[in-house]
Amino acid sequence: MDSFSTVIRTASHEQHREAETSTFMSDLLGGRLGVQAYARYTEQLWFVYEALETGAGRLASDPVAGPFVRPELFRLAALERDLAHLRGADWRAGLSALPATRAYADRVRACAEDWPAGYIAHHYTRYLGDLSGGQIIRDRAEKAWGFEKRGDGVRFYVFEGIGNPAAFKRDYRELLDAVRADDLEKQRIVAECKRAFALNTAVFRALGEEFPLSA
Repeated sequence: MDSFSTVIRTASHEQHREAETSTFMSDLLGGRLGVQAYARYTEQLWFVYEALETGAGRLASDPVAGPFVRPELFRLAALERDLAHLRGADWRAGLSALPATRAYADRVRACAEDWPAGYIAHHYTRYLGDLSGGQIIRDRAEKAWGFEKRGDGVRFYVFEGIGNPAAFKRDYRELLDAVRADDLEKQRIVAECKRAFALNTAVFRALGEEFPLSA
């Protein structure tokens, strides 16, 4: 029988591909969009991580979600440095969430407040994605817009507290395999993972509408 981490990865594979191959992300990574599109995307990430990480403190002692709350993963401070670099010192004044982003952040917050196992689904889809595919985005952003390597503008993708990402991801999968949930609850977590990817894809779609490539 497959381990739970394998079940999650397999079940969400299609949604994961859909998110990765969205028109907006393809255009961004292909260098066809300007730094303003990248800044706007970074701004949307702030809302999602604000929801993820403000709920983390309360969940640290939770028997189900607690083991996943790892301060070395936290991204909010790095995002804020990136936004100050991209938007200037008063970046907060112009901060605005797309409706799709608000829906995503609201769902994360609802899980953090009422359903710790559901919070794990969002934690997994975000942080493991950032540790993996996020590195491609960092590399392209540094080359396309001249950010200092691993510096301001791309700090979101730099996990200073994780010396060995491969080992960290292995440990994380072991946490998933040991999650305190019965089979039905595990099915619900998998369904929430799929929902997380769908919410993320909706944000990409909205960004694509905001930054269409002129024909």
